[in-house]
Amino acid sequence: MQAPVVVERALPPDRRRALDRALERYLRQRPGRASVAVYDKTTGIRYAFREHTPYMLASVAKVDILLAFLLDKQREGRRLTAYEHRLADRMIRNSDNDCAHELYMMIGGQNGLSRVLRTLGVQHTRPGPGLSWGSTRSRPSDQVKVLERLTDPSGPLSDLHRRYALKLMSSVVPEQAWGVSAAGGEALKNGWLPAHVHGGLWTINSVGRLRVRGHELLIAVLSERSPDMETGVATVEHLAQVAVSALTTRAKTTVSS
Repeated sequence: MQAPVVVERALPPDRRRALDRALERYLRQRPGRASVAVYDKTTGIRYAFREHTPYMLASVAKVDILLAFLLDKQREGRRLTAYEHRLADRMIRNSDNDCAHELYMMIGGQNGLSRVLRTLGVQHTRPGPGLSWGSTRSRPSDQVKVLERLTDPSGPLSDLHRRYALKLMSSVVPEQAWGVSAAGGEALKNGWLPAHVHGGLWTINSVGRLRVRGHELLIAVLSERSPDMETGVATVEHLAQVAVSALTTRAKTTVSS
């Protein structure tokens, strides 16, 4: 039986204002800045908060690299080799940077990733210079689009590659299973970095697919300038919990910070 068509729509104005206020109140008490985007695939609702200025992705860029790499393999019409499987496995599950470097070079580096993202309609993501994939800058909504292309059964990836990507993101090592998983995690990838450009303050990011109260959601939370990793993780997790709660509870439920 064909799946029902879900019409995309915005969060109703009163609920959006309540959610905006809750997130604003929380962030006024926190160092740094942060932004959120969520797509509820069950209801078709999209929500984005504070998306004007892009963020450095750090290891979240590995999800973009994985998508481009798998699409390259499809175009070549061949399966991944055992070596390529090891590279992708360690890049996502262990967040191995050396493996990410190698896969990044395989897809053509900065130009290769830019080309794939433009083709997929991911318009506001700019890969870092040279091989600095961790310096890629993006907005949360763009990373939600990447998750859509990676996980949607009707998307550009074959069923085989889509299931493979989700398997990797659903089995990251336990010490890296923080972030959006606090809101009901299923598959995720995190990024964390004491950023030199911010004087050593921390960039903390988390993206993933969640299943919460019968809803399937794609979410990206990006942040920067936290004084330490623990503070950044706490900020990202709280934003994910508040946003997901607002989209998956009944309209009469009051969102609080």
